[in-house]
Amino acid sequence: MGRSLVTYAAGVLVVAVIVACGGNQRPAPSGSLYGQATPARSPSSTPTASPSPTAAAPSAPPIVATMPHVFVLVMENTGLNRALRAQPIARLASANGLATNYHAVATPSLPNYLALTSGSTWGIADNAYQSLPAGEDLGAQLTGAGVSWRAYMEGMTTAGGCMRSPYPYALKHNPFAYYGGECPANVVPIEALDADLAGVTPSFTWITPGLCHDGHDCTPEVAGAWLDEAVARITSSDAWRSSGMLFIVWDEGDGGSDLVPLIVITEDATAIRVETQFDHYSLLATIEDLYGLPRLGAAKTARTLTQLLPARHALNR
Repeated sequence: MGRSLVTYAAGVLVVAVIVACGGNQRPAPSGSLYGQATPARSPSSTPTASPSPTAAAPSAPPIVATMPHVFVLVMENTGLNRALRAQPIARLASANGLATNYHAVATPSLPNYLALTSGSTWGIADNAYQSLPAGEDLGAQLTGAGVSWRAYMEGMTTAGGCMRSPYPYALKHNPFAYYGGECPANVVPIEALDADLAGVTPSFTWITPGLCHDGHDCTPEVAGAWLDEAVARITSSDAWRSSGMLFIVWDEGDGGSDLVPLIVITEDATAIRVETQFDHYSLLATIEDLYGLPRLGAAKTARTLTQLLPARHALNR
């Protein structure tokens, strides 16, 4: 599939946008980039890997020559067609790479977030809090490989932390809180993002908006306006201009379909629509290949997103 996605990647920007179900009241729309959440319970679950419907046998990824900057921004509960009716989202999709056959892997939100970060839903079919084994997730992989990373959570407060911060923060949309039963220090309030974009930007950046700005409790138009502002901040940073790549993904659809948007933005992006079938394991596999990490769970056999990347970023598979 072209040249290695790992060696070419001089900067990757991922904005995954995934969206979950849950019963929080709707807030008044806000123009701010920042925003709060609801805590969850703590039973325990036996991990169960979920197979990817887009499997394609991969070879081992090469070692990263140049550290990329990857951004992932995850939105909520909006299917492909509905998302594209919102003008801010439609503009981003029309000017960049859009996967038109990208699928969530479960319902409700939480198992999709876990799939995106560990290659498994762990057999979870609700949004209740569960402590999962430590060290079996993307964050642990990045830390072990010496790759700088941070996850920015809108609404997370210093007092509440990642477990008890108030609305519009949602614990179920913060997958890093589940591995090992607590958040690593890499998980921070979104207010830290601007300073990091202006200074030392982590190589991997994950962004979870609050329950209005992700589209969970507010309309796609309101969420799209927030998203448009967030993308502008990211793409004006030095990290982005030198080597950035951004993935914007929605966690699940808004009804009977699991078809959701995935938008890929790179500095030299051209408008392209790709009809190949992908899912959340495809995004995880792509990120792991970019950093030369072993693929976790169902990502081991997932098809990567090479078709949505410029030719110079092509992946040898």
